[in-house]
Amino acid sequence: MTHASSPPAHGPSALRTVQVLGGGSAGSSAHVRSLAAGLTARGVRVTVCAPAATERAYGFEEAGAHHLPVPRSSDPTSVAALRVACSDADLVHAHGLHAALRAALALSGRTTPLVVTWHNRPRAEGARARLLRVLERRVARAATVVLGTTSELVDRARARGARDARLAAISFPPPRRVADEADAERARLKTRAELGAVDRPLLMAVGSLERHRGYDLLLDAAHAWLALDPVPLLVIAGEGPGRAALQRRIQREMLPVRLAGRRDDVAELLAAADVALLPGTGEARSLLAQEALHAGVPLVAAETAGVVELVGDAAELVPCGDASALARAVVGLLADPDRRAALRERGAAQAASWPTEDATVTQVLSVYDELTGDVPSGT
Repeated sequence: MTHASSPPAHGPSALRTVQVLGGGSAGSSAHVRSLAAGLTARGVRVTVCAPAATERAYGFEEAGAHHLPVPRSSDPTSVAALRVACSDADLVHAHGLHAALRAALALSGRTTPLVVTWHNRPRAEGARARLLRVLERRVARAATVVLGTTSELVDRARARGARDARLAAISFPPPRRVADEADAERARLKTRAELGAVDRPLLMAVGSLERHRGYDLLLDAAHAWLALDPVPLLVIAGEGPGRAALQRRIQREMLPVRLAGRRDDVAELLAAADVALLPGTGEARSLLAQEALHAGVPLVAAETAGVVELVGDAAELVPCGDASALARAVVGLLADPDRRAALRERGAAQAASWPTEDATVTQVLSVYDELTGDVPSGT
């Protein structure tokens, strides 16, 4: 659905914005898609610069934006392509560190305002960590405004020299509900049967198979679940460079774990699960946590600042890196239906407190108007 017929909020000369994505994490890509729909509905002209594969996955043009294919950050032509794309923009909004660095380079010598949203805290060690600090300082100082998705990221931007850093309102569209409860239950049972969890608890984790996701920790914890009757099945949905090593461990240690690969039915998988798991520390505002609370699925998560800020007391939080604590939390939840019900109730209340898509677009548009001098007439 497009919004071409919506009345412009900025008069006859519409505000021209460019949204810049690199590869784009799932969270940042979904956010840009939501912004594209909301901004164009308010009469803002939106161009999304992102790889063609990201457009196919998220449909920015379907949301009303113009999509301009721009290579990933590793491609040397990406900065030149961005410089052309941003030539007539009133404002550029980059999402993520590498996209922001390329946008800053593309805008070098220009006075175009640059808004940067930091969605996650990048992880690196050794020489890469030192390079990361240099890149963060470069981006923080180049940005007119930095929006951080958590208080921790706002503080980090300020520490790196940001002139203006603010907490971003980031929405997550709740999953569609199946109107008929009987249909929903049939779909749930069908998914469980497909995964091999008809008569056993189903544990679900979702995300790329990378080190920071904490999947090795999950496999450590899975040893404790072998003593349960029936033994729970852990399903991990995602692809990535760690797949081969994880699969070798699963087979060697005979663990009740299935790597399901990349899936486009995550909402259905979560709806079928008894417990959702978030063992890693790499996401500031986890999509899985948001999806789990919206779906009414109890969540066990590593206790990080971003997770605490997002879920409050609506999840079972365990110390980072503690496989035994994670295993105990899962065992305890599976044995305690009252505790699971309480978490579902708290999760629904917490999800209701998160910013709506409209509130998110309104905040972003107010920043745009502040930086460009436009005064909206229809917001």
